[in-house]
Amino acid sequence: MTQASPVHVHPPKIELFDIAARTNTDPKGFVRPVEIYREEPWGLYMGRHSDHPNFHYLESWVLPELGLRASKLYFNPGVTRNQDVYVDVGVFTRESATLWKSVDHYLDLLVRTGREVELVDVDELLAAHTTGLLDTAECQAAIANATAAIDGMAAHGHCMEAWLASRGMILTWR
Repeated sequence: MTQASPVHVHPPKIELFDIAARTNTDPKGFVRPVEIYREEPWGLYMGRHSDHPNFHYLESWVLPELGLRASKLYFNPGVTRNQDVYVDVGVFTRESATLWKSVDHYLDLLVRTGREVELVDVDELLAAHTTGLLDTAECQAAIANATAAIDGMAAHGHCMEAWLASRGMILTWR
């Protein structure tokens, strides 16, 4: 039996979405301009350009009720796309009339529409729990939210948009 490599444990990543300032503060503290914010009763849409070496544009839907953030990355030429939608699991709150906050709880879903939904970073969640960065209730909520999303998408042909539409959440992308 091979031993797994040790997991780098980091505190939960926190991100801010400031609608009034039209900015997005990433987990490293970089403040980036946002092209589009759109609010719905069930979530927040953000569209912005990116200076990431692998992708040039990012769209996200923050879905607090589900504990999810769904993102589409527009990859640069030559970069292999590993998913259609990347889903972060965490706690997403509206802090004020114009400020939303994201606290990532490590688990991610790679949605390959029509084919599969892959759960990744379970090792990071377990390491965060072991080191006290997340308590048992937070870990249980992350697992429950991830598995509910996987089940929902599987019941709708591995399509996140179809699952969310069945819940009255119509996602639009650029």
